[in-house]
Amino acid sequence: MVKENRNLKDDHRTRSKWHSNKLSKWCEVILRTWMLAAVITAFVGVSASTQEAVAQLVFTEESGTLADGTEYRMRVPSNWNGTLINDLDYAGAANNDRNLYLLEQGYAQSGTKRHPLRRYQYDPAKEISNLITVLDMFEARFGKPDRVIQYGHSGGGNIALAMGELHPERVDGVIPGCAHTSVWLTNTYLDGWFVLKALLAPDLTIVNLPDDHSALTVAWREVFSNAQQTPEGRARIALAFTIGQWPAWSSATTLEPDPRDVEALQHSMYETVYYAAGQPGGQSRFMFEVQGQLSWNTGIDYMEFFNNGNEFHKRAVRKLYKEAGLNLRDDIDRINAFPRISADPSAIEFWSETGRYAVGKPQVPMLRIHTIGDILVPHSLIQGYEDAVRSNGLNDLYRRAIVDSAGHCNFSVAESAAAIETLMYRLDTGRWESSTHPKQLNELATSLNAGPARFIPLALDKYNRSWFPEE
Repeated sequence: MVKENRNLKDDHRTRSKWHSNKLSKWCEVILRTWMLAAVITAFVGVSASTQEAVAQLVFTEESGTLADGTEYRMRVPSNWNGTLINDLDYAGAANNDRNLYLLEQGYAQSGTKRHPLRRYQYDPAKEISNLITVLDMFEARFGKPDRVIQYGHSGGGNIALAMGELHPERVDGVIPGCAHTSVWLTNTYLDGWFVLKALLAPDLTIVNLPDDHSALTVAWREVFSNAQQTPEGRARIALAFTIGQWPAWSSATTLEPDPRDVEALQHSMYETVYYAAGQPGGQSRFMFEVQGQLSWNTGIDYMEFFNNGNEFHKRAVRKLYKEAGLNLRDDIDRINAFPRISADPSAIEFWSETGRYAVGKPQVPMLRIHTIGDILVPHSLIQGYEDAVRSNGLNDLYRRAIVDSAGHCNFSVAESAAAIETLMYRLDTGRWESSTHPKQLNELATSLNAGPARFIPLALDKYNRSWFPEE
């Protein structure tokens, strides 16, 4: 389906580009956002009037369905700046505040919608193939972009990681937001849930879950409610978070706990794990494990994992164990002695295929963004990736930006826009300089007048669960 929204001129390549070498690149980024602020402020703040906002824009759109049933969409604004933003989730989110804002700024956009049977047929390699098909279609319809940025959240972030590693010929830069890596994530989930099972509910399931696990959710939530009523239970919940490297805070409707306040920190952990029991064993485990049991903890020393934990969390665990009259070493010995879980070789084989994993080898500039309170994809995964990037000697291509927010992929319009503009600066100049410093990011985001910005500095702990396929 092709729709013309007013008139799209064909001379976009002759228009004035925002990325002129005649200006200081960083100053230019700030300047152009200031110039656009008056234009965009009105519609960014009126989410309830989405249709009106779309009607005010001037763009050409094409949408349809790929051969496998995946929906796609492309939009090119009349003031196209030559850059295309490609996104796994664009077809279903073209009219959200972020994407309308970017369209107004002159960015063309393309992408897909997640396949309706994705829960039962999840395959990132197929999603990558579809997105490349969409890029081919875009070029045939609108011409080759000056630049392509692969952007995405969650599963889309996973795709952005892979595109940056595998397809530098198709993308110029990538922004993975709250990106999961399937094997890493299922193992990270497994560790915390294994502690909870070993110490609180040995008979409850955490792997090989049925599609309908509602009864298991009820059972686990009863366990957590009962545990929270006792000093011993509260201490053991805190231990699970520390070993699993999970964030204590995950709800945007609650205040972030002071990490030095042990009672508040532990209570936040309880609220988070109670919520997480909606999918016992970890978010989307059923989807990840269609090919078989994917996570394992054979050969793991959980004392080592505890020692790798967040310092505030470890301090809270020690205090809670002392108050409960428990011996921490004894409990970790119990966990280490508990029957271990092995992965199915078929699952490991499937996830070892190209396009289904990340190895820390970006081939184009990558700015990875994450919120600190995401229990669905804990930000601890970032450190494992960064360690791999450094060991591969590619740190010059990589930076990260952390947002002080709870919830999954809970980025504001301004935060996403600031990340894109910062990546554009890196592509323009070949340098990051101080552009990814939280202060710089917040100043840039503020200049957009598009919403709040909450970038913060954050030191990450050693990650427990990096995994790379055997070569």
